Amino acid sequence: MASVTDQVARLPGRDIRFRHYRPHEAPVLPAILFCHGGGFVWGSIETHDGICRRLAARTGAAVISVGYRLAPETRFPGPAQDAYGVLREVIANADTYGIDPANTALCGDSAGGGICVSVAKFAARDAFPLRHLALIYPALDPDCASVSQRALADGPLLTQEAMRWFWFCYLGASQESASEFMPLHEAHLESLPSTTIATAEYDLLKDEGEALASRLGAHGVDFTSECFPGMIHGFLSLPAVSPITEAAFNFVCGRLQAALGTHP
Repeated sequence: MASVTDQVARLPGRDIRFRHYRPHEAPVLPAILFCHGGGFVWGSIETHDGICRRLAARTGAAVISVGYRLAPETRFPGPAQDAYGVLREVIANADTYGIDPANTALCGDSAGGGICVSVAKFAARDAFPLRHLALIYPALDPDCASVSQRALADGPLLTQEAMRWFWFCYLGASQESASEFMPLHEAHLESLPSTTIATAEYDLLKDEGEALASRLGAHGVDFTSECFPGMIHGFLSLPAVSPITEAAFNFVCGRLQAALGTHP
């Protein structure tokens, strides 16, 4: 990286930390706001530092990694509002941050992918332009009742019981799952930007990503979805290298590059 800096967005009632990665010395860069995974309850800027560095290097865009507040202390929509607040802070001060305000995208893995869809819906509501939405094995459906959820209930790595607990921590016992800003709710889907969805064959979240792809297609949104064979949940963050993990990362980064007009 040309530079990596930790900064703070001073939002109403809270300060939200973010890390700003710049792969080039260019005075102005397109930006990717990144939301980390961790079941809404753990994970951090630190746990996803490596993937953010790779994302910036591979796309040529600045990456803004958000340290949103975690559940259950902060439940939906708080974490998504934190990420959206950081996005608006960075864009409002684009000259200070060296960001092209008309050329921004969202990217997130697992729970971070679900948060990114909510952020994209906030942006659609406010007519706030986004170039692209990139989702890596996203967590989208609190019902946890899909075919892949049942078939892979015992893992590998991520289980149905754990996923139900994560959603409970995020939503509590309320009816927040019916909110129009939840990822699979039909509201605002037609206004989402072009979208990339990467899923894994042996991930119980696979069908959720495919369900979102189907709904986006029905609403006329440009999307590309690909399921990577033999892979499990979280495979891009695991300490292993294979042609398939590289193909998956290239797939996501290639779509972001095309949307943002960047070069690695």
